[in-house]
Amino acid sequence: MTAAFAVALAFGLDAAFGEPPNVLHPVAWMGVAIARGRSWALRASRLGQFVRGAMVALGVPALAALVAHAISARTARVPVVGTIVTALALKPLFAVRALRDAAFDVRDALDANDLHGARIALASLCSRDAADLDEPALVAAAIESVAENTSDSVVAPLLYFACLGLPGAAFYRAANTVDAMMGYHGKLEWAGKVGARLDDALNVVPARVTALLFLAAGTITGAQVRRGFTTWWRDAGRTESPNAGHPMATMAGLLGVRLEKHGHYALGDETRLVSSVDITRAWRIAWVASVAAAVLAAALAAAVYP
Repeated sequence: MTAAFAVALAFGLDAAFGEPPNVLHPVAWMGVAIARGRSWALRASRLGQFVRGAMVALGVPALAALVAHAISARTARVPVVGTIVTALALKPLFAVRALRDAAFDVRDALDANDLHGARIALASLCSRDAADLDEPALVAAAIESVAENTSDSVVAPLLYFACLGLPGAAFYRAANTVDAMMGYHGKLEWAGKVGARLDDALNVVPARVTALLFLAAGTITGAQVRRGFTTWWRDAGRTESPNAGHPMATMAGLLGVRLEKHGHYALGDETRLVSSVDITRAWRIAWVASVAAAVLAAALAAAVYP
């Protein structure tokens, strides 16, 4: 039951305090290591970039998992201390409150008619170039990011913790961070190829579980659940990512809006124009789904680690 209690405690710590400062944040440490590995990989030829990028994509998550395993092994024999230490180590590997704050920064800027501020705030949610985005496009991008990050930054690490313990959550978080920092086209095409494919593989199950959790959350928040399911079924495959379309399409259907990244994809039906209030509605769904994910993770952890 230690693992189940650790999930509950970590979720409570997130709700109460949010993210630790970068100097104490394991994901920030991962980012430093990945940035150095990225620079090292880009100094090689195309083949060298691929090989070095693969070493970074596999090496950083493996190192994170080894450190997490050492923490778990050291505290396993002292249940109370083990629960607290595990919760403290797990908390930085997922982010609920930070996701809410980032989304609401975009919403609040739009409510104040501050397009420039909203564009700057969007950078905390996604890497999309927001310089030319108008208000509907900013709202859509924020909603898409809430949906995708609920999967990547909440559901996935909690599920990996439940099934594979702290090492599993650490490995996933590091691999996802590698993809976020290196999984791009252009100059990072070859260096980031293995990291991008690894992240795709790791998110196959969490992305679809997130879509299901969104549908369940929709029944509680009064969203359009039937439309959410049909939009998920119809539009999930329209994104370049094999996984991102699942939570995003489901969210579009639940809200009854069209989420579009011009030149790339369009999810859902334009029954009305999106507005800043839809960011709040999307967050309510994401919050209920996040709570459900924590409950599911705790239950799985109790079963796997009785």
